[in-house]
Amino acid sequence: MTTTTGTATGTATGTELGRYLRARRARVTPAEAGLPAGTGLRRTPGLRREELATLAGVSVDYYTRLERGRETNPSPAVIDALARALRLAGDSHDRLRDLAELASGRLTEPHPTADHTVRDSTLRTLEALDPLPAYVVSRHSHMLAANAPGKALMPGLWEWPAEQRNVLRYLFLHPVGRVLYQPWEETVAKSVSHLRAIGGTDTDSPQLTSLVGELLLKSPDFARIWERYDVCERGGGTKSFEHPKVGLMTLTYEVMKLARTGGQRMVVYQAPRDTPDETAMLKLTSSA
Repeated sequence: MTTTTGTATGTATGTELGRYLRARRARVTPAEAGLPAGTGLRRTPGLRREELATLAGVSVDYYTRLERGRETNPSPAVIDALARALRLAGDSHDRLRDLAELASGRLTEPHPTADHTVRDSTLRTLEALDPLPAYVVSRHSHMLAANAPGKALMPGLWEWPAEQRNVLRYLFLHPVGRVLYQPWEETVAKSVSHLRAIGGTDTDSPQLTSLVGELLLKSPDFARIWERYDVCERGGGTKSFEHPKVGLMTLTYEVMKLARTGGQRMVVYQAPRDTPDETAMLKLTSSA
């Protein structure tokens, strides 16, 4: 368990809370907040500080200190009022609460040690799932293991050295990764939002810092989406693939956290029986 004490840590978490507030404030227009448009040119995208403070029922000075990381002990009532004014719900609201708790020291959040060793029992499970594509990724979406159809699902990823096999890196920097998922923008936005959810309270991770730094430098698309500061936790869902070997297919997937692994997750894909999507999925093994 990582404790959140001391001036340096408090400042860091308070600054992260401020970054989140600024990013979300820029996403809300006066019209969405029920404010008159006013006259003249607005130099600030989204809401001004004074507008958000008024909507949340706090002073402008207090909100400014909160956003700049000088106030690190907001009450739950203030955080909920800010969330309402910023139109935050679900994971976005939860992230605001978490950052406020961390900034105040009321909450300590574990930073699991990155573990890239996949248990033998997990490897056997992957093989037992064949012909369903399945793989295991780390807390920061580093690809650790996959069965044959799981490897075939992302062409080119396994040609990279083991230390480079990250799903986010593949999505943004691999030529196949940029066209495999349809629609690409929607798919990568969800992946970045999940990384944001982790990154907000995992700032001391060298693996995460290195990955984000590389993608910010090499991918303008990643930088653009990263700056939105959207957050979400990954669960299940549906993804469509324009696969170079088996064609178009839409698969459902489930994400399962693996206990005592430092954040590893198993992702399993499937398709309804006797459908073109299942036919395409079953071709993955032979294509491998």
